[in-house]
Formats: sequence, C-alpha cells, structure tokens
Amino acid sequence: MDENTLTIILVEPQLGQNIGAVARAMLNFGLTDLRLVRPRDGWPNPEALPLAAGADKILENAKVYPSTLEAIGDLNRLFATSNRTPDMIKTIYTPKLALQQLISTAQHNQKVGVLFGGERCGLKNEDISLCEALIKIPTISNFSSLNLAHAVVLVAYEWFAQTSSTSFEFFRTGRTRLARREDLSMLFAHLEKELERTGFLRHHKKRATMVRNIRNIFQRAHLTEQEVRTLRGIIRSLTGNQLPSQKKAS
Repeated sequence: MDENTLTIILVEPQLGQNIGAVARAMLNFGLTDLRLVRPRDGWPNPEALPLAAGADKILENAKVYPSTLEAIGDLNRLFATSNRTPDMIKTIYTPKLALQQLISTAQHNQKVGVLFGGERCGLKNEDISLCEALIKIPTISNFSSLNLAHAVVLVAYEWFAQTSSTSFEFFRTGRTRLARREDLSMLFAHLEKELERTGFLRHHKKRATMVRNIRNIFQRAHLTEQEVRTLRGIIRSLTGNQLPSQKKAS
C-alpha cells in the first residue's frame, strides 16, 4: 500500500491550535495528507505550529480549498465523521469497521479520505451528503463532545493499527524469563506435597479436581523463573519446612 493513502479533510476548522493538534495526531500514525476547507482564521496560521509539536511539514504541505467538493474531487471513497445522526439514509460504522472498508479500497491503489467538521457544530448536511457513509465514535450517551484532534487521532490510530505489521502483544519479563515447564512442575509438586501434609487435600474424591484447579490458577499467571523461586520460598516460610542449608544456618 502506498503511503498517504488516507486523506484527512477538515471542513471550516476554527482554531489554528486545533489544526496543529490534528497534524500532530496524523504524524503519530503515519498520515501526512491534510486538506483544509475554508479555515476560519485563514491559512497559514502561526498558532498551529506550537500544537503540531514537530509535525511542521504536514502544516506546510496542507492544501486549502474553497469548497468541500473541490477538496474531495480526487478521492474514490469518502466517509464523514459525526456525533449526530442526520436525517438521511446512511450506513453508520464504528471507526474500526469504517477503516476496514477504506483500507480494503486503498489496497487497490485507490484514494480514500475522512471528512471532519468544524469545532462548533460539526459537518453540515450538505457535506455529509457528499460522503457514502458515516463514522460514529461511540461515547456515553449524555456526553459526546470530542475535540477535533481527538476524533482525528481515533481514526488515524485505527488506520495505523490495521495497516501496520507492528504488534504490541507481548509479555515483558524484565531481567528474568518465563518459567520452564520443569520449573512449574517442581512448584506444583512442592505445593501439593505441603497441601497434602497440612490436610487441604484431605478429600480423596475431590483431590484430582482441586489439584487441576490450583494448577490452572498458576498456569494463567505466566510466571517467571524468579516468581517461581519466590513462591517456593513463600511455601517454605508458611509451612516451616526450610531447605537443609537454611536449617543448619539457624
């Protein structure tokens, strides 16, 4: 997929600071094509630079258009964002499902974009009618006021998350590492021996089920080698059964 395949269009944005914050949000997720339709305070706007926090190139390359129709002319698919439901027939997507649709189109080298309205009242129905579908960001029912940059960052994140091969699903173990199955088996044997000795596993008929349940608790914990050693130390401390070397030292 070519870069810059998601175009962000701001219709009648009011504050330069918000445009700068949008540029920052875009660059965080690899987007650079910013288009402005009739910005209230004109363009360029020096108040945008501080909030861009280094995304200056996006602001420098932002294109300004006198109408929404001219800003979207080269796009093959266009969705609009809105926190209200207009009185017209439109498919409404959450950001995740909307971006799946747009990415599918962009993967065939076609241009896609998302339309955002101004801070005061959002998009007009005339602008929404130019789009094939709506993106509605779920919020609590009695407070749905999102800052312009907030809305952009949610859409930009979904684009990046679905097009990037970067995965952040990992388990950080620090300086140790996950325990081996052998380590866990020794922990279980140690624990079950002491539970047997103290009478916790006295019900013979229930013993197998109880042992399985206890093991499952620890299996879900993703224990590290250090944590296994700590747990075995706790067992010894609670039961008073110290290692031979510890007995001699006492």
